[in-house]
Amino acid sequence: MVFNFFYKRFLYEMGKDKLKKFEAIGTFPNVFQNTSWHQPNCTNCKGENVAIKGRWNKLVFKNDKPIVVELACGKGEYTLALAQQFPHCNYIGIDLKGNRIWKGAQKALELHLNNVHFLRTRIELLAHFFGAQEISAIWITFPDPHLREVKAQKRLTSERFLNIYKPLLKPSAPIQLKTDSKPLYEFTKTTIQQLNLDLLVDYPDIYSLGKYEEILDVKTYYEKKHLANGLTIMYVKFRFVDGLEKT
Repeated sequence: MVFNFFYKRFLYEMGKDKLKKFEAIGTFPNVFQNTSWHQPNCTNCKGENVAIKGRWNKLVFKNDKPIVVELACGKGEYTLALAQQFPHCNYIGIDLKGNRIWKGAQKALELHLNNVHFLRTRIELLAHFFGAQEISAIWITFPDPHLREVKAQKRLTSERFLNIYKPLLKPSAPIQLKTDSKPLYEFTKTTIQQLNLDLLVDYPDIYSLGKYEEILDVKTYYEKKHLANGLTIMYVKFRFVDGLEKT
């Protein structure tokens, strides 16, 4: 009984903490959030485009630098690290979990990173927030691999999601996956082959390369744990080839 009381109290306090973070990010100047947008032409759904669509450079960053998006960014560790390493680009971390985004957004404000913003929404709704060919690169770092075959189309490198990304990407824009999941890595390579995409880089074990690549050396909290547990980190970089020749 005592254990149940303290456990319930713990859950209650955790819930209050999340609510405070949800409320806080609503005041952050570097966070946009809209979790209620739905696909158009459905009953009782909102199908309008969000005003920011196609105007991130003009209205948000106020420059013409390339826009790089990190999907399922979590606490934004990778987004923040890339923004610090490569200030010539603008970075947008996207996740649905507001309490996670709160951490990254707060850190970006503390570091005065003007080239970082966060968007709280579902990845299925990217087309409501980005215009045609507005994105210069996509990062997918340690996403949920959805290992059950019945959930294959929930994988962020599935054909379903690639079809969402395609019209939003500039020609030759890369999609980059970093993962500790061998099944997701293999699934992604199979999808690349089946869709006749251009596989630019394939590293089955990043840290056995024997060479230094700054853009891959960013390690999140969970990646450090994976490495400490002896897990292998894999990376693939690919692109659509419509109108392009494969390299």
